[in-house]
Amino acid sequence: MGIMGDSLDKAAANTFTRPVPKSATAQMKFLVKQEKGSTRAVAQLLGVSQRTVERYLKGQLKQPRPELAARLFGEVRKRWQPKVRARARQRAAATGGIVIETRARFGYTAAPGTSDDGRLRLITQFLPPAYAARLFEAQSSGATEQQLQSIAAEGLQEIYFKDRGRRAHDLMVEFTDIDYVELDY
Repeated sequence: MGIMGDSLDKAAANTFTRPVPKSATAQMKFLVKQEKGSTRAVAQLLGVSQRTVERYLKGQLKQPRPELAARLFGEVRKRWQPKVRARARQRAAATGGIVIETRARFGYTAAPGTSDDGRLRLITQFLPPAYAARLFEAQSSGATEQQLQSIAAEGLQEIYFKDRGRRAHDLMVEFTDIDYVELDY
């Protein structure tokens, strides 16, 4: 996934009420439970042998290789507390909104006589629930990174640059050269 998708996932992880299991054995047990007891399915998911999964479950193996540890943690985190994650998303999409903090280059298309040169800006802005809902819907439907960025750019354009339609009516914002993006809801 790209920078926006990763930021949405990280924001969802911040809503967890319990920490993700730390040990490889606990993580394997969780994945096997999620896959209804199928060690074969977990092995295919992680790209290891079924016997390796069984060894982790028995406690014979405890320290996975770094690449396996990263895949294991990522898969557990994706599946951890889905109801808590769904409630937080629902709350953000209905009433809470989303806060975006970004450092990126913003270019403009505006009325003649204005400067359209892009500048690097650090912006922290609250986006209303409608934009949060659009971001969540796009992510769940498998939108590309560019589509997620365009939704965020549209939200920043309307709320930050146009001040909810009170100024700069013809302004069009381009969201490029993203240094970082952090989201919170």
